[in-house]
Amino acid sequence: MQNSRCQLIYGIIIVILLTPLFLVGAISILPTFDDWTSLVSPSFEPFFSKERFLFFGYHWRPFDSIFGYIVGLNPQTLFPLLNHICVVLGHVCSTILLFILARKLQLSKLACNLATLFFFLSPGMLATVLAVDGLNQTYANVWALIATLSYLSMSGWKKYVVWLFFIFIATLCKENALMWALIAPIIAYVFDFTNRTTFRKDLLIGIGLIIAYFLAILLFPSNIDIHPEYVPSIGKTFKDFFKFLLSTWFAVDFVSLLHQPSRNLIIAIATLLLSLPLVYFIFIKNFKSFSDKRLIGLVICLLIAVAPHIFTVFSMMHTYAGLAIAALIIGVVITKLNHSKTQKLIYLPFIAYFISAVFVDVHLWHESYKSGLVGKQMAQQAIEKTLQATAAPNSVEIIIIEDDYPRLSSFCVIPSDAFGWGRAVQHETNYQWPTQLNDTTIERNNQSKETALKLAQQTINEKKADCVWIVDKKEIEVVK
Repeated sequence: MQNSRCQLIYGIIIVILLTPLFLVGAISILPTFDDWTSLVSPSFEPFFSKERFLFFGYHWRPFDSIFGYIVGLNPQTLFPLLNHICVVLGHVCSTILLFILARKLQLSKLACNLATLFFFLSPGMLATVLAVDGLNQTYANVWALIATLSYLSMSGWKKYVVWLFFIFIATLCKENALMWALIAPIIAYVFDFTNRTTFRKDLLIGIGLIIAYFLAILLFPSNIDIHPEYVPSIGKTFKDFFKFLLSTWFAVDFVSLLHQPSRNLIIAIATLLLSLPLVYFIFIKNFKSFSDKRLIGLVICLLIAVAPHIFTVFSMMHTYAGLAIAALIIGVVITKLNHSKTQKLIYLPFIAYFISAVFVDVHLWHESYKSGLVGKQMAQQAIEKTLQATAAPNSVEIIIIEDDYPRLSSFCVIPSDAFGWGRAVQHETNYQWPTQLNDTTIERNNQSKETALKLAQQTINEKKADCVWIVDKKEIEVVK
């Protein structure tokens, strides 16, 4: 009986056993790039402020803002420790919820376990789970899965109240969770939980919720500021769609493939080859399976889940938005294979994929760790040189000489991004100094150092800042 139970949930058992390793790995990573400027970084504004609860920029993420307030109460202890712990635990919760959802959809026990492990180990989760600011994407997914399970499990008016409530909570974590207001009715219909009439009605309710959200953005007090890179274009959309396919279905070492200083085509090709058997098994060998209503519906759901990112900006972090649906697609394909001999062969492509995934996970974790370490070392260098030259300054102007070193997502960032435009220094000083930071980036050329020194001296002469930090790759020069 015990062995039978273990065979049923061995995917969850593996997840629980790996969770401590995920925690140890994530906790060792320091903030870089967007981590320094997101709403989950330490905030020292009063708790009841309009920026914390209303629209700010192009976001409405009060949960992020509240979390930033919490870590701001004791940033030296809580940031980024609490962020990483909560993100990893959120990923574990999503994994368990996915397993429950797969069982609810009556997928086979083999399908449930392999789909669960795919979601948990896929490199598509890395940019979210390893990032301080991955909190919003992780918990948008958690609440969206809870909303979907509620929709499938309940009936009557209570179903709609609970479903829409959790969709709303998920949306306050991150806006793309709104898409689950459409995804839940589609899943329910293609898996025969509802009839066509109910499906149409509930789909209209989901569309109504999305319209209401955008009306709220327009009608409520807000400060809408759309970044230029979020403006859609045909060329960028096609490029982002290709990135979505690659990062969702392949466990390829993107650092070895795309990051020129780290390029190693042997490793990139090896991980690609290990990924191919699973892609072949799902999409080529079992191509006819995709005439199944359930798979057609899930493919539509996958596209809906990632559409907000593909039509605005898509990075590896955004792969997470559709990863649970991708796992369900794999689960349905496996469930459709009834022959035991065929099912035994399923393990081979998955074993190859998981070998590649684990290697990529470790490699990209190590790159993230190194990037965070660069920021800390630069901060310590800036503090040491500044205190040798002057007293701790209140205001600092940062002049960044444009870096020609390539970046890759949040794994391989340029030094000035790891430095956080000076915010790494604030963290090292427990946010005691500097209290004001301004930054300017200048073009790198033969005269860039001279230009930076002239700008620095001009800033000091005009008393615009107490001192200036010139950032030249990993080197910091202090001008007072």
